[in-house]
Amino acid sequence: MQRKSNSEYQAISFIDGYGTTTNAQQYSFVDNNIQPGHYTYRLKQIDFDGTFEYSNEVEVDFEVPSDFSLSQNYPNPFNPSTKISFNLPVESNVTLKIFNVIGQEVMSLIHGNLNAGFHNLDLNASNLNSGVYFYTLEAQGNDGSSFSEVKKMMLTK
Repeated sequence: MQRKSNSEYQAISFIDGYGTTTNAQQYSFVDNNIQPGHYTYRLKQIDFDGTFEYSNEVEVDFEVPSDFSLSQNYPNPFNPSTKISFNLPVESNVTLKIFNVIGQEVMSLIHGNLNAGFHNLDLNASNLNSGVYFYTLEAQGNDGSSFSEVKKMMLTK
């Protein structure tokens, strides 16, 4: 996988192929931790004999979200893994914590600075008991803005 920056392509990842096959194959790639901007991507397909060819270019505009938000985890209910997503319009000092129904903190998932953008976190709750939990996101933007929100989730084992 290659990404163009400053008019030159650079290799950013290698994805193993399935070799010669008559079955259709699917590949995917997520470019994490990029700054807002315009990006161009292409694949470099390398054959066993060393020959290669490039795919068509794909252009992507990555924009910063306009507002803070915390999405409902998915799936919900879950066992034992779920995804938590949130948006930051500015670089922020973020804490993301899990609490049980009596308000005890059972897990701290994030505590630190994150760039502006769209964020996803995979939560593995295999060490928790079945039940209702709450997750809270608190963010202090580097521009003085702040955000706090709580969502409910259910773990069923």
